[in-house]
Amino acid sequence: MTISMSNQTAVTEFILLGFPGLQPNFFLPVSLTMFLAYIVSLIANSTVIILIILREQLHHPMYIIIANLALSDLLFDTITLPKIIAKYWFGAGSISFNGCFFQLFCVHSLGSLDSFIIMLMAIDRYVAICKPLRYHSIINNKVVTLLCWFWWLCAALIGLMIALMTGQLPYCGRNRVENCFCTNAVVLVLACADITLERKKRFIIAWSVHLFPLTVIILSYILIIRVVHLSANNENWQKAFYTCTTHLLVIGLYFIPRLFVYSTSQIPLILPPDLNVLLICLYTFIPHLASPIIFCLRTKEIRNMLGLTFNRLFHLKSEHKSSTQ
Repeated sequence: MTISMSNQTAVTEFILLGFPGLQPNFFLPVSLTMFLAYIVSLIANSTVIILIILREQLHHPMYIIIANLALSDLLFDTITLPKIIAKYWFGAGSISFNGCFFQLFCVHSLGSLDSFIIMLMAIDRYVAICKPLRYHSIINNKVVTLLCWFWWLCAALIGLMIALMTGQLPYCGRNRVENCFCTNAVVLVLACADITLERKKRFIIAWSVHLFPLTVIILSYILIIRVVHLSANNENWQKAFYTCTTHLLVIGLYFIPRLFVYSTSQIPLILPPDLNVLLICLYTFIPHLASPIIFCLRTKEIRNMLGLTFNRLFHLKSEHKSSTQ
C-alpha cells in the first residue's frame, strides 16, 4: 500500500489547516477548548472502562457494550486531537503522507464501529425488555464479547477499504487539508484526478454504514415501546422508559448530526470552510465526551460504583492523614 502510493504521488506530507480562516489571536482559546475536550473525554471514557473492568458487579453484557463504545471514542480522540492541538501550540501542522492515511483509516474504522456498537446496545435492550425470560439464554458475556470483536473487525475492513480507495488516487501538488484531521472527504478533493466516482462510492458507504444500524435501532425501539406500552405494570413502563431514554440520548448524539452533514454534502450548498470544520468537530467530539457522562449520571449501577469508588478513595486518604499525624 505504501509503495504503490509513493509511486503515484509527489506529495510526501499533508498540512492540517484546522480552521482555515482562524485569526492567530484565536489560536489559544480554540486549542485550549480542544485540549479541555480531550482531557474530559480521556478522563470520562477511561473512568467508564476501568470501572467496568475492575468491578465484577458490572460484568454484564450491557456494560461490556458500553466499555467498547468508550474505548472506541477514547482511541478516536487520541488519534486526532493531540495532532491538531500541537498545530496550534507548536506550529506542527504537518502530517506525513502515510500518517494522514493511517489517521483516515482510524477515523472511518472507529466512526463505523460506533454505529455498530450502538446498534448492539439497542438489540440488547430489545431482548432484555421484549424477551426477558430468554435474555440470559440469548445474550451473555461470551456472546456479546464475540459480537463486539466481530464488529471491530468489520469496522477495520470498512476503514481499510476507504483508505485504499482514497490512497489509489494520484496526489501531485495540493496538500493543505481543510480540517482538524484526515478524512476521506477532505483528502479526496486534493487528488489530481476526477473524483466523481469516488464521491459516489463514499456516499454509498457512509449511508450504508449508518443506515443499516439506524434501521435496526429504530425497529428495536418501536418493538420496545409497543411491548412496554402493552404492559399492565406502570412501574415497569417507567423503569424501561428511563433506561431507553438514556440510550436514545446517546443514539441522537451520534446519528442525527452525522446524517444531517452527509445529507447536506450532496446538496449544492457551499458552507464557509470554518463553519464546515466546526460542524464536523461538534458532531465528532461532543458525543465522545457526552456519552460516558450520560452513562455515569443516568445508569444507576455505574453511578453507584463510581460513588463507592470515590468514597473508598476518600476514606483511604483520611486514614492515611490520620496515621501520619
